[in-house]
Amino acid sequence: MPQTAIEKIVQRYASGIAPGAEVRAGDFVRIRPKHVMTHDNTGAVIPKFLSIFRTETGQTPTPPTVADPRQPVFAMDHDVQNTSPENLGKYAKIEAFAREHGIDYYPPGRGIAHQVMVEEGYVTPGSLVVGSDSHSNLYGAVAAVGTPVVRTDAAAIWATGETWWQVPEIARVELTGSLPPGATGKDVIVTLCGHFNHDEVLNCAVEFTGDGVAALSVEQRMTIANMTTEWGALVGMFPFDERLRDFLLERADEFEARRGTGASPAEPRYTAADVRSWWAERAAVGPDEGAFYSRELSLDLSSVSPHVSGPDSVKTMAPISKFDAEPVAIHKAYLMSCVNARLEDLAEAAAVVRGRRVAPGVGFYLAPASSRVKADAERLGYWGDLLEAGAIELPPGCGACIGLGRGTLEAGEVGVSATNRNFKGRMGSRDAKCYLASPAVVAASAVAGRICGPDALDREPGGAAAAPAPVRGSGRVNPSPPRAGTRVAIREGFPARLAGRALLLPADNLNTDGIYGKDVTYRDDITPEQQGRYAMLNYDPEFQRLAEPGDIIVAGRNFGTGSSREQAATALASFGIRCVVAASFSQTYARNAYNNGFICLACPGLVDALFARLADRRDAGALTIPGPEIELDFEASVARLGDEAFGFPPLSPVAQELVAMGGAEAVVRRRMTA
Repeated sequence: MPQTAIEKIVQRYASGIAPGAEVRAGDFVRIRPKHVMTHDNTGAVIPKFLSIFRTETGQTPTPPTVADPRQPVFAMDHDVQNTSPENLGKYAKIEAFAREHGIDYYPPGRGIAHQVMVEEGYVTPGSLVVGSDSHSNLYGAVAAVGTPVVRTDAAAIWATGETWWQVPEIARVELTGSLPPGATGKDVIVTLCGHFNHDEVLNCAVEFTGDGVAALSVEQRMTIANMTTEWGALVGMFPFDERLRDFLLERADEFEARRGTGASPAEPRYTAADVRSWWAERAAVGPDEGAFYSRELSLDLSSVSPHVSGPDSVKTMAPISKFDAEPVAIHKAYLMSCVNARLEDLAEAAAVVRGRRVAPGVGFYLAPASSRVKADAERLGYWGDLLEAGAIELPPGCGACIGLGRGTLEAGEVGVSATNRNFKGRMGSRDAKCYLASPAVVAASAVAGRICGPDALDREPGGAAAAPAPVRGSGRVNPSPPRAGTRVAIREGFPARLAGRALLLPADNLNTDGIYGKDVTYRDDITPEQQGRYAMLNYDPEFQRLAEPGDIIVAGRNFGTGSSREQAATALASFGIRCVVAASFSQTYARNAYNNGFICLACPGLVDALFARLADRRDAGALTIPGPEIELDFEASVARLGDEAFGFPPLSPVAQELVAMGGAEAVVRRRMTA
């Protein structure tokens, strides 16, 4: 039976597959990825890794050993502006651990981890590369399966080389035509998020195809693949074509030129001969004719124009012309992050600001994706143009994109950013507003003091951009039919039933920033037992008063979207929440939950029934609503609300084992000692 490109690549990296078996969407498989990336969260992964080797009495009979030291990569990028003794001490401990185990380590200032992974040659066509960060989708720009895992997975991979993964449904997105002047890769992904904004690719792995792909540079593909995360996808993969081949050949030449200079890597991670060999065998990592895709979408790139996303949501977009008719003044502008701070991005922004100055009262914050990007931009004059215009230089790193360091949004402020998320509170105060746009639009907005495109800087006062033609895109979505209750065997240690009060959180896309705020995410001094007191404070401060231990949270679609922070699951368990039932989940959130022994169930029928029953309170604006008793029957795969029953997907033996054992660490420990 024909396979998609993603199914083929996963099969290459799967272990324990029966002879003759083929990997398909929906399969639970054990995978041995080529690499696993961790960043500042390495500090939290290390104790998880060490705990795998401890017995129940706390003894460590054998020294903790990394299964394959070439597999992990550490790159510090999140809190690099924090020079407190505590943070510098954390970085020092991570570096010492890397040195002890022979793991590649990139210190603060080298660059954002995803950029480093591509620059340093860790990601190659046809590979499976995972990262303990939600934007690991970026690796798909290099024709790899790049997908996020969570900290527990990272620890398991360090210890055994493997973890588990459920192959997502696979969607095909056909790109046709070419971008008109002024439109960028950022406009493509903003358009995809805003035009196809009904969860068309939620929890899917996306394969981009079509003649339009050839017109996109690899850096534009990196932007698009990166923000497939915000679109709801788990993978955003482009094909291995001539443009990517040439990009890789250039990288191989750079590696060769650095050989013997003391620069990393000491030996090239791939050579021009390797690239030519991959190219000759590219059909092995391309889709078979007739492969099945659960969803098929198309976008005419020639219909894409500069658009702005937000505020507060990537699913809301507007053409730049709207902001001429309805001006939005800004206080801050940002050109940084793993989505848009590469050389092409800096070149676009520099062309806009050259000979101009940032508007009075506007802070224009600038951070390169990496030290190499900055060096190239300095050599070509782009960096100087931006600084001369008044941009404020920051070190390579995540910074304000994740609400850390200098320049975060304060209450009442409005920002426009070339980053990838504009959730409320993401880049600073919950009472600020943030819009997302391309580097060129961000630069023009910084100069004008309001959101606008570069053309606005040359127009007469009072002039306005012409409204663009409608976006031309279409799609065919084939969602799975509703499930009937299915009886399953219950393993020892897993509950056959759970009952409790429903606690309705009447929101779709409730993100991890809302569940467990950024201000506590990277604090290693908060114990798991203490995490519950911070649960949901960024979503609804009333949650802490209204919720009770033993409650079952019931929420809308795509629960747990956003960054890959395990505390968004463990904080709820710490509070005493028994499980979460939602219409659908971010797959990364569900993975975090099960890896920590916390149950998540997708049951849209129950959610719809409770939303209808409590509609009056929901419509009145309540964000946390205590509801009636519900029962979850795992043996029958049925949720009960009074006399009504709603089927949900049966929990697999893998999921039951994770819950019964208390999480992935315990499962891995048992396998290592079996």
